[in-house]
Amino acid sequence: MQPVLHIHEVSKTFHTDQHITPVLDGISLDVHEGDFTAVIGPSGCGKSTLLKIVAGLDGEYGGNVLLKGEPILSPSQEKGFIFQEHRLFPWLTVEKNIAADLSLRDVSVRKAVDDLIELVKLNGFEKAYPRQLSGGMSQRVAIARALLRKPAVLLLDEPFGALDAFTRSHMQEALLDIWRSNRTAMVLVTHDIDEAIFLSTRVIVMDARPGRIKAIVPIDLPYPRSRTSRSFTELRTLILNELGHKEESEDYNI
Repeated sequence: MQPVLHIHEVSKTFHTDQHITPVLDGISLDVHEGDFTAVIGPSGCGKSTLLKIVAGLDGEYGGNVLLKGEPILSPSQEKGFIFQEHRLFPWLTVEKNIAADLSLRDVSVRKAVDDLIELVKLNGFEKAYPRQLSGGMSQRVAIARALLRKPAVLLLDEPFGALDAFTRSHMQEALLDIWRSNRTAMVLVTHDIDEAIFLSTRVIVMDARPGRIKAIVPIDLPYPRSRTSRSFTELRTLILNELGHKEESEDYNI
């Protein structure tokens, strides 16, 4: 089966007046429909840079990146991108933020927006403005807006990093519900090991300077997952060891 996303030998170098800094080196990865891939690694390993390349936001790299067999040349609706900040339009309501440049007068758009509002559990907030929403609710609007365009892959760059622990946990549950209902391929960049294990079907562990894939850890635990189970704890320890940390480290949320 052809992967939705094919990344082959991707390398990236940053050039300044005095330095050449390799950021990514030989990254190869396939993402298939229904995959939930988490990418974790130390700061500076190129996780977010890789996501921007896949999104079409950075075209200066070596190697090949294909989406459904076609080269990625620029941003498009085929690649949904969720940032750490929700980036909603403050002057638009929830439903209009989701629709964005599409008209809610279109019956099919109206139905799709209503369905997504139900999917992300924002019923009753259709007419609310971003200033009236919590951080978690705003991110759910951003996710709904991306899903309305029916992307082949949804890219999430630390989407819950700015949220408090309680809201973050709630949003992890919400994202899992959305993925299980929608089955859109997702690629999540995170520093949170527990988040990666709780959500994903596999965890990509990266080394830094330059960023390379050190290990691919399948997550075969059934859903819903318990963070206190023995299997979960064993996976956490395995990933920490792959990251080079024999004990819990402040570099990662666990």
